[in-house]
Amino acid sequence: MKFRPLHDRVVVKRIDAEEKTKGGIIIPDTAKEKPQEGEVVAVGAGARDETGKLVPLDVKVGDRVLFGKWSGTEVKIDGQDLLIMKESDIMGVVETTATLKKAA
Repeated sequence: MKFRPLHDRVVVKRIDAEEKTKGGIIIPDTAKEKPQEGEVVAVGAGARDETGKLVPLDVKVGDRVLFGKWSGTEVKIDGQDLLIMKESDIMGVVETTATLKKAA
């Protein structure tokens, strides 16, 4: 099945958090918090402004993003746990150092 979100909504797949702390302590599943980082899987066409003009989204498929702890609605599509949220719920895009070097 293929899923396309509407308007300014984005589908995000959570990226699993580390299973160990920096000190090497293993964190059990029951003590883990849900990760607040994910990868954009699908994006809508964009929102409309006051004049009705389509404003495209800033995020794109494949972007690694940070979002709020309680952001989005959890859904299961094709057996995958995903989040559907508005673009405004996304706090920012995580850029890799290789991407940052190219921009400089």
